[in-house]
Amino acid sequence: MSIRLRDGKERIDEASSTIRSSQSDDSGRFLLVGQVMGPVGLFGEIRAHLLTDFPDRFAQLIEIHVGDNLRPYGVQSARIDGESVVLKLRGVDDAKAALALRGAELAIPASRAVELPPDSYFWHQIIGLDVWTDDGRLLGKVSEVLRTGSNDVYVVGHGQRELLLPAIEDVILNVDVDRKRLLVHLLPGIE
Repeated sequence: MSIRLRDGKERIDEASSTIRSSQSDDSGRFLLVGQVMGPVGLFGEIRAHLLTDFPDRFAQLIEIHVGDNLRPYGVQSARIDGESVVLKLRGVDDAKAALALRGAELAIPASRAVELPPDSYFWHQIIGLDVWTDDGRLLGKVSEVLRTGSNDVYVVGHGQRELLLPAIEDVILNVDVDRKRLLVHLLPGIE
């Protein structure tokens, strides 16, 4: 079984701090896709750090939600520039208005998340799953997903300490989002 994770802040679109609701379905949930770095030029454009594995999504956005209050803004234009996106939002018409958004998170409704291929999961689908070993022991819940160079790592609450599980085929045997359960095989040295 191949495990491919995408976006958990899209990494929650898509990891964990991007979820704004505790609802069990995706209605009312928002996923982080960027964070405003500051203004670009004099006419209200903003530069945002990408927090998504799907930067092409910005070209199709009609609306994006900004800040803690998730204020909706119409998207007039978007262009990818390296590890960032430059956006022109309706109502943000000068550098001063753009500067006021510095540090604000950019979010989309979870219902607009990119459709993933089979055996691929968003971080928010993994965080909170009960982790069971293939010999029937409950290890705890996934509390966080860490992005590393080669594979993601699941942080699992394990008594007074945390257990780090690499998200690789030899360890992750089954992901059952509906039953909120992750089945794992502990390789020597993991526990």
